[in-house]
Amino acid sequence: MIDNKNTTNGFPVVPRRILASLLSSVSAGVVPRAGAPYIAIGRRDEISALLSDLEQVNEGGGAMRFLIGRYGSGKSFLIQLIRGYALERDFLTADCDLSPERRLYGSGGAGVATYRELMKNLASKTSPDGGALSKVISRWIGSLRTSLMEKGLSPDSDEFVRELNKLVAVELSELEFLVGGFDFSRVVTEYYKASISDDDRAKDKMSACLRWLRGEFATKTEAKQSLGFSVSVIIDDDNWYDFLKLWAQLSKKMGYRGLVVFIDECVNLYKIPHRVSRENNYEKILSMFNDTLQGRAPGLDIIFGGTPQFLEDTRRGLFSYEALRSRLCDSRFALGEFKNLIGPVIRLRRLTDDELFALIQRVSGLYSQYYNWECTVTDEDRLEFLKICLSRAGADSMITPREMLRDYMTVLNILMQNPEAKFSDIVGSAVRLETKADDDDTPPATATPSTRKFTANDIEF
Repeated sequence: MIDNKNTTNGFPVVPRRILASLLSSVSAGVVPRAGAPYIAIGRRDEISALLSDLEQVNEGGGAMRFLIGRYGSGKSFLIQLIRGYALERDFLTADCDLSPERRLYGSGGAGVATYRELMKNLASKTSPDGGALSKVISRWIGSLRTSLMEKGLSPDSDEFVRELNKLVAVELSELEFLVGGFDFSRVVTEYYKASISDDDRAKDKMSACLRWLRGEFATKTEAKQSLGFSVSVIIDDDNWYDFLKLWAQLSKKMGYRGLVVFIDECVNLYKIPHRVSRENNYEKILSMFNDTLQGRAPGLDIIFGGTPQFLEDTRRGLFSYEALRSRLCDSRFALGEFKNLIGPVIRLRRLTDDELFALIQRVSGLYSQYYNWECTVTDEDRLEFLKICLSRAGADSMITPREMLRDYMTVLNILMQNPEAKFSDIVGSAVRLETKADDDDTPPATATPSTRKFTANDIEF
């Protein structure tokens, strides 16, 4: 969360490391991995809806959401924002982007590749950058040891070890009756035993257990050779989602509030050329949807990010799969002028003009803070910049924060590096060149620039 008490010229003071990453990400048009709350503008309702899902998961339920919006509309940004909020609230999070090599279902390792990426990016409050798999298990074992020491048992006694073994067995016993739960519990138990052992081979055993938990074994024979004991299953393309559910339940036993999984770039499923393969992936989404909303995946929250085509295309999108279309399509009573953020689909609206202005104003303050440079751009200049951005044909409904921020950051970069330059000269030259290009390539009759006039009174500060 942003500390509003610590501000400079009305803007929050941001740690320099985070600020550097934030500004470089915004300039390049990519989503910042850290620092997203500092430029979060205009998504209060969507954030409230997603945070309510976290409370539902904390109470033992499951949840699933689809964030739908155009490229650059803020889907990935909102995912990173909610990821940060979830970590602050002591949830475990795991995130990944789908690609041709990573799918929800696929032969040749395309399915389990998604699971491996999720485990690589597994994060906790104390390890927000990922790679938290071994740390969360160690924290859990440490909490069990602490609970025994609080009962007066000495860590060096044989009774302490016996009681600790019993405690681990009790905690994992409930998982053994779930799909894949017996082997999952066995591997976690072996990891625990190796972690408290003085054996020279303990580190190799721990490493092998982590490899199994990350889904890195190709065959059960290979797993047996590394683990030193037989397992009836390995994590593969067919069963990786079952192990996500196991992690969600184990996270609750470890003292966390649940597991939140973010799967972005779902448009890559829409792009799968083969119908059968595409429908197999949609079948996996249907299975996840039914499990989370019917209470069969306690402690698990799944958030997908995709484009309108991924959802609505009746030939290749989710709506081409009737079972999903009937669950995700809008009700005939869901009229456009009314918002409904309780359903599974959250459509990201375009930020209002006021919100876009507030966004570039916020970025100006953060830019000045990082470069220790007094920004020469006035509010009137920002209004003019916003007017120019919205004057393009279709921009009233299609403009995205990504493209606007990239353009604005370019202007700030030029102004800082060229003290003699003026805002009006930079922006005016770009507009003249753009207008000339349009005149050369497009008949004048097709150009319908906005006639809206902006004044300072139009903006709510």
